[in-house]
Amino acid sequence: MTESQPATLTATRHGYQVDVVWTGNTGQGTTSYRSYERTHEVRAHGKDSIDASADPVFLGDADRYNPEELLVASLSQCHMLWFLHLAADSGVVVTGYHDQARGILAENSDGTGQFEAIELAPEVTVCDSATVDVAEALHERAHELCYIAKSVTFPVRFKPTTRVAN
Repeated sequence: MTESQPATLTATRHGYQVDVVWTGNTGQGTTSYRSYERTHEVRAHGKDSIDASADPVFLGDADRYNPEELLVASLSQCHMLWFLHLAADSGVVVTGYHDQARGILAENSDGTGQFEAIELAPEVTVCDSATVDVAEALHERAHELCYIAKSVTFPVRFKPTTRVAN
């Protein structure tokens, strides 16, 4: 794809573009591993940028999101959005959703690494106690439909909790 020829998208293909811009040149460039900051921005047209960095263990800025957190967030968001869609289609009225998602990254002795697993822990609030079982069953289908979960090679597990609104 060239600048003058945008990709042709069909109803079954969607394109996504973000710009990642390194902002961590302290004036020395990458003259050594410790000579530069890992700060960068994630940008998409028409949206606020996201201040990002490496994980602090890799000399990053703890006040900025890191790629590992953003991957965990992407999986959590995808699951939530599918779940809400399925709930609406199934007549389950959801009034609250909160996920405390966690990921485990294993770092190898050679400096490489990979995620071992991500666990989603959605806490869902529904209006009617008669829909609790249906709501809990929808998590399996949401997981099956999540584009991002289908794209990763590590396990994505989920342990939902469903409550009834007072």
